[in-house]
Order: sequence, then C-alpha cells, then structure tokens
Amino acid sequence: MTSQKLFRLIGCVLVASLMSVALAVDAGLSDVSLDPAKTQIKWQLDGVVHNTHGTFRLKQCHISFDPRTGIASGEVLVDAKSGESADSARDHRMHKEVLESAKYPDIRFTPERVDGKLAPQGTSSIRISGTFEVHGGKHAISVPAEVKLDGSQISGTVRFEIPYVEWGMKDPSTFLLRVDKKVKIELDAAGQIAEQH
Repeated sequence: MTSQKLFRLIGCVLVASLMSVALAVDAGLSDVSLDPAKTQIKWQLDGVVHNTHGTFRLKQCHISFDPRTGIASGEVLVDAKSGESADSARDHRMHKEVLESAKYPDIRFTPERVDGKLAPQGTSSIRISGTFEVHGGKHAISVPAEVKLDGSQISGTVRFEIPYVEWGMKDPSTFLLRVDKKVKIELDAAGQIAEQH
C-alpha cells in the first residue's frame, strides 16, 4: 500500500469516527453515561444568619435520548445518605428529620424529554424534563442545562431549586435560625456520549 493510499484510509477512518459521534447527537439515539468520580453535586440552603453549603454523591447516571423526538429515558441516582455539610450535628439532623435518608436512601431523577439542539461540538443550552423522586414523593420538574461536547466526552452544569418543604420535608428552621423553604442544587458533571446500537 502506498503512503498516499494509507493517508487516504486513515482520513476515511477519522471522518467516519467523527460522523458517528455527529450522527449520534444529530440524527440517531444518544447514550450518555456520567462518571461519579467526575461529577459534583452541591447544595446551598440560604439562612438569615448564614448560608449552609454541602454535597451529595452520584451513584450512577445513564440517559438515552433521541434528538429528533426529544424522548428520553434512563436514570440519575444519587445517594441520599451521602449528603453532608461538614457539620456532623447538623448533618445528623438533616438525615434524621428532613431527608429521612434511612427510610429513603435514594434520590432519583428519571428523564422523559430533552428539548433544544445538542450541537456535535461546543456548548449547547438544553432543557431536561422528567420526574424527580425524593423522600418518597415523585415530582415533575424541568431544568435548564449547559452542555459541552468534545468528541465523545460530555460535560455540563445543571442548576435548579427544590421546594423541599412544599414537597413534604420538614422545615429545619428554629425560632432564632430561619432558613429558606427551597434548597439550591448545582450539578457539575462529566462523562461519555455514544451512539446506541
């Protein structure tokens, strides 16, 4: 094989590889898996005296969607027992009285739709809708997401609020220390996107 034919073959393989990613995002089914080690889930509860910050750990995440129809499926699973704020007494109260994480150990999001165009490269703004399950209740939510694709690598940020008191969880406010009835969530995630076969 001549060097010219070899370069042409390598070029065809590279083009085919890039096209398969583009087709997965632009025309066919897309399969997204997030890496728990590269994903941070941060929360903030605003208060009168100070704001409380903490984290949760992602157990697993696998989402499949068809960019042509927006129909999505899969699961984002978070370990409710992993919630912490670096204050053991406060965390004990949060798990026992608010989250009741011994009884409800998982926080789950089941995607149903992805709206917006996911570009094959660069940053895209999309909206993900589905069912958020926490503390034994299921709630419909729709959240904006900033997503960046680089080849088969995907990263993104999702920010939203959970009206935890409205959703049946205990308000941890005391007579002197008042806190908001909504908790702010920020998820910074990274993983892989691939074409489904």
